[in-house]
Amino acid sequence: MTERSEIRDRAVRAMLPVAAAQGWTWATLRAGLAAAGEDPALAESHFPTGPAGAVLAWIDLANREMAEQAAAEGVTELRVSQRIRRVVEIRLIALAPHKPALRRALSLLALPWNAPLGLRATAESVDAMWHAAGDSSADFSWYTRRATLAGIYMATIAWWLRDQDPSILGAMRFLDRRLADLARFQKAKARRARPMAA
Repeated sequence: MTERSEIRDRAVRAMLPVAAAQGWTWATLRAGLAAAGEDPALAESHFPTGPAGAVLAWIDLANREMAEQAAAEGVTELRVSQRIRRVVEIRLIALAPHKPALRRALSLLALPWNAPLGLRATAESVDAMWHAAGDSSADFSWYTRRATLAGIYMATIAWWLRDQDPSILGAMRFLDRRLADLARFQKAKARRARPMAA
C-alpha cells in the first residue's frame, strides 16, 4: 500500500498544475511541497521513490476520494450493472481538470523501469472501484472481475486522453459501448453453458 500522510495529500494536490505543465520531476515535487507550505528540501523524505512514487500517491488519493464520493452517493443502492459505470464516471469527473497531468503521469509509468509500478497502480485502482461498487466476492470471480475491469478502464482512459473534448461525454459513451459488449459476451457465455449443465 502507498504510504499516506496529510502532508503528502496536500503536496500532491498542489503539484498537479505544475505536473501538467512540466511533467512529474523532482522540481515538481519540490514545487508542490512549497505550495503546500512545506519545506521543499524534504521532497526525498516525503516521496522516497521520487516522481513515480508521487504519481502513485496521487492515484491512491484519487482512489480514496472516489470511494468517499461513491459512499456519499449510495452507489451500492444502484442496479449492479450501473454501479461500475457510476464509479468510473466519478473517477473521470475528478480527473478531468487534471487531464494533462494524468497524461504525463501515465507516460512516466509506461517507462520500462516503472512498469511494475504501473501494473500496481492499475490493480489498486480497479480493486478500489470494485470495493466502492460494493463487491464482496472472495472466490475466483474476484480475479476475473478485476482483470475485466482493468481492460475496460484502461481502454477508456486511453480513448479519453486522445480525445480533445475537455468533457468526459465521449469517454462515457466509449465506456458504455465496452460495458454493453461485456454484457452481450456474458449472456452468450451463459447460453452456451446451459446445455452442458443439463
